[in-house]
Amino acid sequence: MPRLTNQTAFITGATKGMGLAIAERLAQSGYQLLLSSRDSQALGALKNRLETANPGVSVHYRACDVSDGTQLAALIEWITHTAPNLDILINNVGIFRPVSILDESEEDFDMQMRINYHTPHLLSRAVGRVMRKNRNGHIFNISSIASREPVSAAGTYTVTKYAVMGLTHVLRDELKSYGVKVTEIIPGSTLTSSWEGTTIPADKFILPADIAEAIIACLSLSEGANVDEIRVKPKYGNI
Repeated sequence: MPRLTNQTAFITGATKGMGLAIAERLAQSGYQLLLSSRDSQALGALKNRLETANPGVSVHYRACDVSDGTQLAALIEWITHTAPNLDILINNVGIFRPVSILDESEEDFDMQMRINYHTPHLLSRAVGRVMRKNRNGHIFNISSIASREPVSAAGTYTVTKYAVMGLTHVLRDELKSYGVKVTEIIPGSTLTSSWEGTTIPADKFILPADIAEAIIACLSLSEGANVDEIRVKPKYGNI
């Protein structure tokens, strides 16, 4: 049986990779869940699986392409209506384009900026206002080791992750006097669908479940403790 909790968490990009692992792990611990991704069918299947495996857990979902500003605005409205006292925001959704700044297309640039930076910024602003009023909550931003070790072959991706680092620092400073925690999770090379078909052994990677456990560890600390950041890298180094 899960350890039931009164807390509710919202996760973006919840049907694949790190988002999926986080959703599964939080459900196992009894958190009530709000989930989003682009795939409504996958969200529905995930809801059924999580609720069946974790009695007492309820899962709500909304399909959303966060690169579309109208859909993102509707998602934010849905969150504030469905969970007006949301406890945990996990900004996980992201896109990786392996192209340098000088060689990228306008589409490469726009998509990465919209998904990797605009989305966590706008979600954090909306949810952070509620958490500030409630004087309670925890925001997690899933960043990347590229925010500390620039990857010129993925130029705008690196820039967006530096922006997420800055967003995290500013949010933490703005919200700390209201008792709201803000944490940046900084993964290195992680075995997600972006590595599909690779022949590199799995033990050369971080697993999505490792990131889920990092979040559980943060949520398990005392009320007075905030983890500013967790950096997780493969034991043999990044790929």
